[in-house]
Amino acid sequence: MAFVTRAQKFDVVSLGDVVTDEFIHLPEGPVRVREDKDGRWLEIPLGTKLIIEDNSVPATGGSAANAAVSMSRLGLRVGLASYVAHDQIGLDMLSAMRGDDVDTSLIHVDSPSRTVRNFVLSYGGERTILVRHAEFNYHWQGCRDYEVPTWLYINSLGPDALAYQDQVADWLDEFSNVRLAFQPGTFQLEAGTERLARLYARAELLLCSGAAAQAIAGALEDPSHLLDALLTLGAKTVIVFDERGGAVAANDSERLRIDSYLDAEPPLDLTGVGDAFASTMVAATVRGLALPEALRWSSVNATAASRQFGTQGGLLRYSELRSLLDAAPPTFTAHSL
Repeated sequence: MAFVTRAQKFDVVSLGDVVTDEFIHLPEGPVRVREDKDGRWLEIPLGTKLIIEDNSVPATGGSAANAAVSMSRLGLRVGLASYVAHDQIGLDMLSAMRGDDVDTSLIHVDSPSRTVRNFVLSYGGERTILVRHAEFNYHWQGCRDYEVPTWLYINSLGPDALAYQDQVADWLDEFSNVRLAFQPGTFQLEAGTERLARLYARAELLLCSGAAAQAIAGALEDPSHLLDALLTLGAKTVIVFDERGGAVAANDSERLRIDSYLDAEPPLDLTGVGDAFASTMVAATVRGLALPEALRWSSVNATAASRQFGTQGGLLRYSELRSLLDAAPPTFTAHSL
């Protein structure tokens, strides 16, 4: 694999939890979606028996694993720093990562724990996820000299990983040349920005879904105000993306919007689309692309991810992404907000 950065082994290390996702495609008929003033609701009659398709193979998932696969397919030398259990599912995860040229030497096998297994309820192109978290003996031991990456990309971690993230922040203080991308997950959002202030302030890229951005900054409808609120946390560039592949982004000199990369096909499954967008932003930035072009990359890969069930099947390889970008209409570009 080509050397993208000057790092000896890793252009980027993706750090976070990995899980196994089992997809359950809910049938139409007894299942329906209801909307009211409080939101949208997936409704299943209590006590019913649903006949579901038995064609779903559990897949390695979680933002860190999704990001690692995405960036590897885009030509980066990627390591995955995570914890898995010493069970068959954990061993299968390691094998799956290696199959996508993701280095697993930074993964710790934690024997007393169990592999996290999520159930993804898929209906009408959208999903509701039943999430479980396992307890791991989190401890950041750093990297050997040749393993120090150019970028560290911190993804979703469990509720018992706060001290672990403090250790990572200490390590980043020591290795000030390592650049940081931060995509906070559910429990990091619940911990609050003050508790993880060092990571927010250290980040060169802060990557948030629309819901995550609102959780951090409050219900700000104006995208410019939302971006401004996120920038006050200290990150150099902030990106707020949606599940259709659109986004707004800002740094100290730019305020940009990109719309979804549209084609004739509707989305098949939105699971993992946000991870596809965020990880492609990181990959493009690692490759040295400017923000407007990085946004184009991300929108295209996010759209591709929505064309297949699961979180990784639709992720593009570098040559595929380049072909789609070359064929895109001239109007597909990031523009000022």
